[in-house]
Amino acid sequence: MNDILLITISGEDHPGVTAGVTAILAVHGVNVLDIGQAVIHATLSMGMLIEVPAGCDKTTVVNEVEAQAAAQGMRARISPVGSAEYDAWVEAQGRARYIITLLARKITANQLARVTEVVSRHGLNIDSINRLSGRIPLGDLPALSKACVEFSVRGPLENSSAFRRDLLEVAGALDVDLAFQQDNMFRRNRRLVAFDMDSTLIEAEVIDELAARAGVGEQVSEITERAMRGELDFSESFRARVALLEGLGEEALAQIAGELRITEGAEHLIGTLRKLGYKTAILSGGFTYFARDLQQRLGIDYVHANELDIENGEVTGKVTGTIVDGERKAYLLRQLAEQEGLDLQQVIAVGDGANDLPMLSAAGLGIAFRAKPLVKKSAEQSISTLGLDAILYLLGFSDRYQQDH
Repeated sequence: MNDILLITISGEDHPGVTAGVTAILAVHGVNVLDIGQAVIHATLSMGMLIEVPAGCDKTTVVNEVEAQAAAQGMRARISPVGSAEYDAWVEAQGRARYIITLLARKITANQLARVTEVVSRHGLNIDSINRLSGRIPLGDLPALSKACVEFSVRGPLENSSAFRRDLLEVAGALDVDLAFQQDNMFRRNRRLVAFDMDSTLIEAEVIDELAARAGVGEQVSEITERAMRGELDFSESFRARVALLEGLGEEALAQIAGELRITEGAEHLIGTLRKLGYKTAILSGGFTYFARDLQQRLGIDYVHANELDIENGEVTGKVTGTIVDGERKAYLLRQLAEQEGLDLQQVIAVGDGANDLPMLSAAGLGIAFRAKPLVKKSAEQSISTLGLDAILYLLGFSDRYQQDH
């Protein structure tokens, strides 16, 4: 077997470091088995695993690389790799790979220590750690700051449920979000994102706003909370709440629509998804009156919600058509995926209530956003710390990538 060497070079980054080293290796006909390079605060760290061909003087290669590094003010370390060690490295490439995404307003050493301790305790190796969020200035944090670090880990995971549970315990203790996904072909190949509307795309439950205008706020709010906690059948409770709105003037709907606040990060998320060619949908247990308005404001492709019956300028207290409950949302999600020619693994669903769980389960990536405890516990992923655009981090898109697109 030919000689295998591991070359590590570090020092102040400047143009020509990699070119100088690889030019030497090229002269000697060296094969590059692996290579990696990163720059942190103007400091370069580069690693290369090389195979020195038979007939080539290994000592000469080492001396020339060390001299080149020294001439550029870099530190070089070159060490041999045994055949057994190399074979073990090759074999490890077939192991399962996972992505852990840490989301917070800022990143601390304690967060990293707690996450990496869980990774180590479960026997996984960290292949790489990347910061996806932009650089943070010194001093006070900007309003609504975002911070994200992505860990690529590898190894046999004997108990994924226990691993996920341990990550959730860390997330709860530190008030951060930790997402755990398998690193597979679908991660960056999602093509459709379906959103709940109330308390997801907008920071309100519209039916509660309508009830307040109608003077039945307390009655409706109580029914809403019980339904979203999963204590009541959604369709039955929905009809009961709508019935209380009878007689409300249509002008109140227009006023409420104009006052609704879009959730943090929603505009950035949907604008970026649109540029990247994703399709988006609202699948809501709310009302089409407000969903259509939101569709125009955000550029949503599809809308499915409940049709509030209005006659002579007043709400009748009834809804027309099929009520969009939890099962209906899941059905519509599958229907849209089929219409777009997509596998369900290519679909993302986002919601906050118990009636969102069926579509979160049906989607390849289900995300509970600022959700009720039952939903957060049941969903595959959850985001509570940052805005909706944190979903882009779960897809592996850095701030720099988003800016470029």
